[in-house]
Amino acid sequence: MNQAGGRGPLALDGAREIITHREPGEEFLFYRSVAAGMIDAVQENCSRGAFENMKGAGRLSDNPVTNLRYHFVVTAAMLARFCTEGGMAMDEAFGLSDEYIRRMDCCNNMAEIVYVHDQMALDYVCRMRNLKKRVASSRQVAEAIDYIYVHIMDRITIQDLAAAISVSPAHLSRIFKQETGVSVSEYIRQRKIDMAKNLLRFSGYNFADIAAMLSYSSQSHFIQHFRSQTGMTPKAYRDKNYLNNWNVNRGPAPQNDPGAVTG
Repeated sequence: MNQAGGRGPLALDGAREIITHREPGEEFLFYRSVAAGMIDAVQENCSRGAFENMKGAGRLSDNPVTNLRYHFVVTAAMLARFCTEGGMAMDEAFGLSDEYIRRMDCCNNMAEIVYVHDQMALDYVCRMRNLKKRVASSRQVAEAIDYIYVHIMDRITIQDLAAAISVSPAHLSRIFKQETGVSVSEYIRQRKIDMAKNLLRFSGYNFADIAAMLSYSSQSHFIQHFRSQTGMTPKAYRDKNYLNNWNVNRGPAPQNDPGAVTG
């Protein structure tokens, strides 16, 4: 018998109905992708209809349209919060949230709500991308930063980056350090570790998967790199941070593959 006196988690018309919730990791990765200015990742999320897929999502209303409205409001609030943490001015972030909630309130069906949701996500992510690029004072460095964000999952060399923006590697290295305060390679390392932190906090990928996703040559190289940037191993970081800050952890952090290098 459970603490509710022997009834199931939710009883309707005398029948037991168990409602399970999907793990929140994908949603938090989406919020983080928006806050990081990762336009491609956000566009992919929208194009595959992730928001309108209610399988495993909390049921906030028995009416499908009303349920989607409630989820829209939650998403708008979370995007404002994440983008504020990412450097967007609070007035801008929450003002944008309010504006899109008002637009959603005029929608008459689910398709219209989904459309406004996708416009909201793309508006936030484009603003965050521009915010990240403001550390640069020249067009060339801004383009280099843009390229890094778009290709953060790839192996990026200074030669590839310089070729993409039509400058010499030596010239790019010089002006990039002048304008950002760090070298090109260090900036790329920092952004890769930012993404690795998100994956460790909000996903169940093991360390080998994350190393491969971020184009490290090996898991041990990823672990070494992560520890040099953060002062802790990926395992220690995940154990400390896995969803805990959001009070939605439904169990222990995922464990890495048995026998894998743990750093």
